[in-house]
Amino acid sequence: MGPPGAGKGTQAVVVAAALGVPHISTGDIFRANVSAGTDLGREAQRYMDAGEYVPDSVTNAMVRDRISQDDCRPGFLLDGYPRTLEQVNELDMMLLADGLHVDRAIELTVDTDVVVDRLLKRAEEQDRADDTAEVIRRRLEVYADQTAPLIAVYAERGVLVQVDGMGEVDEVTARILTAIGA
Repeated sequence: MGPPGAGKGTQAVVVAAALGVPHISTGDIFRANVSAGTDLGREAQRYMDAGEYVPDSVTNAMVRDRISQDDCRPGFLLDGYPRTLEQVNELDMMLLADGLHVDRAIELTVDTDVVVDRLLKRAEEQDRADDTAEVIRRRLEVYADQTAPLIAVYAERGVLVQVDGMGEVDEVTARILTAIGA
């Protein structure tokens, strides 16, 4: 977990590779289901085409399907899921059915001003004129409001690991691996 621009996606790929487990991104799952023309992919596409959020029921079903695959037996790293308390509960049920549980929830902590600058630079590079400092700061506020309950749940369970997300990719990766005892 971490705000937009914290480097979650980058770290998820690198850490999953270091641990030898699949990196499971909800964005990748959506794209794979849509491109494969699965029933779930077609349903998700309807919402995306309308500019709406894909409902939890569809997202949960896609995650359930993905984590049931053989390559996930030794473990996996989720990126972009869960994002709501309802998804936390659903993930718990998915894992409990197989006698599993969340081992660690990693929160990348970052300096807001640095993240805003990083996202403004990315917006410029990707020609995203609508990503202004004001819009980015609002996204960060929304993230904080929506994620705080998840952070509290995982902290209560004793599985939350907060890691300084500032610095070079390899420095942050080393901090994560140390923090999770890998």
